[in-house]
Amino acid sequence: MQSKHLTLGKFLPLSLFMLLIPLASCQIKQEEAGRLPDVDITPGKLPEYDVEGPDVKVGVTKRTVTVPKVIVIQEQETVEVPYIDVDLPGASRRERTITTEVEVPSAGYDLEVQSVYALNNELWVVSRLEEENPNAPKATVRVSDNIVINAPDIPVRHYIIGKRPQGNFNEQYTFIDSRQQIASQLDSGRQLYQQQATS
Repeated sequence: MQSKHLTLGKFLPLSLFMLLIPLASCQIKQEEAGRLPDVDITPGKLPEYDVEGPDVKVGVTKRTVTVPKVIVIQEQETVEVPYIDVDLPGASRRERTITTEVEVPSAGYDLEVQSVYALNNELWVVSRLEEENPNAPKATVRVSDNIVINAPDIPVRHYIIGKRPQGNFNEQYTFIDSRQQIASQLDSGRQLYQQQATS
């Protein structure tokens, strides 16, 4: 009885193998060419969204930061300064002192207001910064020049002919290499003041 069971067990896998061989060796033949179905596409429309931006508020706040400190000694003196009186009919005037002040790395620099123009409802003040003594002791100081003007209260724009010294203080001015850089604009305005040549 045991021998029959063994023979049947060996015979069953062999007969199953013989049945699978014809299935594994089948051939496929294409009888007709295929194609994709026709699809009619109509233009669509993107969905619309109502998006509200964030509420932005701009203000000021206090923070403790490290900033450079410069010790500058300034004294008051009575000196002669140019005075410009502009009488414009129908316009109210105000007398004020216009100061050009530059922070420089030594006391060997000189700053002078050379001319003032009325241009595009502004006063254009043109000054010149020169280093007269390159051997002066190095120390951060400020040089300045002033004019007094009695004119309508309009904004002032400063141009300084010369090389911009380092430092944040000097960023309030526009430094230029020569008057030629702004000559066309100045010529379209009205000259109110020109520095007198010194002999």
